[in-house]
Amino acid sequence: MTVTSIAAFAAASSVSPPAPVIVRTLPTGAGADVHVYRDTDGSLSSECTGCGEYAWTLRITREFAQEHAATCLRRPRPLTGLQAA
Repeated sequence: MTVTSIAAFAAASSVSPPAPVIVRTLPTGAGADVHVYRDTDGSLSSECTGCGEYAWTLRITREFAQEHAATCLRRPRPLTGLQAA
């Protein structure tokens, strides 16, 4: 039996999987954003630039992201490393 790690497979592959696409950005009361993504499998995920919460489920709804945007009071996190360049 041969076991190959996902990292080794990805390194050997010359084709990158498609990236999730932002379908909506919701502002929070503290100036951060909740980004809603359509993932490659058709599901939705969201990520908050304030508190860093990441949510994913086959049944995530835009209402879930709107609720988080309405309640998150964390200011945007500072950009670091390569993001700041």
